[in-house]
Amino acid sequence: MARIAGVDIPGNKQIWVSLQYIYGIGPTLSQKILTQSGVSPDIKTNSLAEEEVNRLREVIDHNYRVEGELRKEVNLNIKRLIEIGSYRGIRHRHGLPARGQRTRTNARAQRGPRKTVAGRGQRRGMAKR
Repeated sequence: MARIAGVDIPGNKQIWVSLQYIYGIGPTLSQKILTQSGVSPDIKTNSLAEEEVNRLREVIDHNYRVEGELRKEVNLNIKRLIEIGSYRGIRHRHGLPARGQRTRTNARAQRGPRKTVAGRGQRRGMAKR
C-alpha cells in the first residue's frame, strides 16, 4: 500500500483509480497526473516501483492542492460567504441547498430528517362543519 499526500491508497486497484482516494483528485486529474509523471494508468498500485511512487508524490505536491490544504481553502471560502452575508452564505448558514435546487420537495439530504409541525394533519379528509 503506497502512501501519497498523507493517504494510504489501495494496492489492489489500478493506479488511476487508487489516486482518486485522495481528496481533490478525480478521474480527469488522475489521468493528467499519471501522464505528467510518466506512469502507466493500467498498472496496479502494488506493482509500482518506489521511484514511480516518488515521481507521483512529487508531481502532486508541487502542482496540485489536495487533502488538508484544499479542505481548508473550501472551508474558508464558505466562511467568507457567510461573513459577507451573501445569498449563498445565508443558505450555508441555515443548512439549505445553495445552488438553486427546490426545497418544497426533495431536499431531505440537505435539510435533515422531517420535523413535524402542529396543526398540519388530515387536511384533505376533514369533515365539513
